[in-house]
Amino acid sequence: MTRSIAENRKARHNYFINDTLEAGLILTGTEVKSLRTGQASIAEAYAVEKDGGLFLINAHISEYKGGNRFNHEPLRPRQLLLHKREIFKLTSSIARAGVTVVPLKLYFNERGIAKILLGIAKGKKQHDKRATSKDRDWQRDQGRLMRDRG
Repeated sequence: MTRSIAENRKARHNYFINDTLEAGLILTGTEVKSLRTGQASIAEAYAVEKDGGLFLINAHISEYKGGNRFNHEPLRPRQLLLHKREIFKLTSSIARAGVTVVPLKLYFNERGIAKILLGIAKGKKQHDKRATSKDRDWQRDQGRLMRDRG
């Protein structure tokens, strides 16, 4: 059983998600305590390659209320923990035009360790977003019709 902390709902609206990958995070103590209270947002976050590693940029983890002067910075870059072959896979996909790595979900796994689900995504154009919305509405209406007919 996983406990969700934050979810990027707009990601599936703004991007075509081609593949997903689970990664760990290097966090400080006050960041983990803040995550346990559910104080995080990954809506504007993305991953970049820097110095042979992958970093999560723009992920907001609020300061821990019980923290003192050693509290963490809310928007600091956080290193992602991945195997070398996974980092190579992600960096080679980032190098291609129009492909980005976006976080989809931040959660605690069964052992209580903070994990992040990353998506290899390609941006949608405006007409793609409209088509997706139209298909979703049609599926909802179709379900209603089938339910009403019995």
